[in-house]
Amino acid sequence: MRVGSNPEKENKSIQLDSYHRVIVPVYIPDFEGYFENSFEGFKLCIESLLKTVHTKTRITIYNNNCHPSVKEYIDLQFKNSIYIDQVIHSKKNLGKINAILAASKGNIERLITITDADVLFEQGWQSAIEDIFVNFPEAGMVSPVPSSKALTNYTSSTWFYGFFRGKLEFQKVLDPKAMHLFDLSIGNAKLMYDSIHLENYLVIKNKSNLAEAVMGCGHFVATLKREVFDLGPNEPAYIKIDGGVEEKFIDIPNDNLGYLRLATKRNYAYHIGNKTEHWMTEIVSNLIPETSNGIDSSKILDKKINPFSRKIGSLLLRIMSNKTSRNLFLKKFGLQNPSNY
Repeated sequence: MRVGSNPEKENKSIQLDSYHRVIVPVYIPDFEGYFENSFEGFKLCIESLLKTVHTKTRITIYNNNCHPSVKEYIDLQFKNSIYIDQVIHSKKNLGKINAILAASKGNIERLITITDADVLFEQGWQSAIEDIFVNFPEAGMVSPVPSSKALTNYTSSTWFYGFFRGKLEFQKVLDPKAMHLFDLSIGNAKLMYDSIHLENYLVIKNKSNLAEAVMGCGHFVATLKREVFDLGPNEPAYIKIDGGVEEKFIDIPNDNLGYLRLATKRNYAYHIGNKTEHWMTEIVSNLIPETSNGIDSSKILDKKINPFSRKIGSLLLRIMSNKTSRNLFLKKFGLQNPSNY
């Protein structure tokens, strides 16, 4: 039985003060073995995030069945911070992508940052990313962490833009130490970056406003236009991690929709991994709480590379899969000794 009329029917529209959402999925089931130091890294992640976001930001933390102490910490942060306005607790670990899908499709902010729970944010990361979205209207995915080896990862739209609309050139890496620290943090037996990768990365320019960004990026921390999730796959992810799941739900939709995949030239975030170090704590302690109100979000336009142009970009990538052609391309854009890149 219903008595009266729901007053919300007279107030149908949703008004938001925020335009940028950050989604943090976290899975720390215990404090043993691999996860022994993960809680400390997660705390650094949240502290650095809260200190560096502008006032038009809201944060969702998705708890993928963490240890009760982690859940208690999350709830405390939710209670004390105006920026953390959503906490989702799952009694089952549904994986990173399902956490991101649940939070992204249930919110309406224009920009959505997805981040692993072991990322340390630097001062100014948000304004640097948002400037790229303003200066490159075709941008769909932007990371605060540049990578010199991501230039051919789902970047057909980006290659078309750089080749025919913008300008491509190799430049000196602004912060090679940060790039090397990331390499160390992922714990591979063989380092990903050789010395030549720490020296140069491929930069894309917008000819009309001379704005610059690095070609390509990773996805352990990245900001996306919400259309990437709205127009991407509708089904849930059936794999928790790896197995191409992040490519299917993030990388491929961004490229297929005709969006650019870019990164900031300067490094604005660090991958903590599962072991904290003194320099990480020092960075967080030196952060100054952000007071900016962000930008005028109406300046973030939504342009795309059309399907025919994306095919040309895909052709460029296929040409680059040939070592000889790749070397010619890289040399054309100013790289010395391209065979080593």
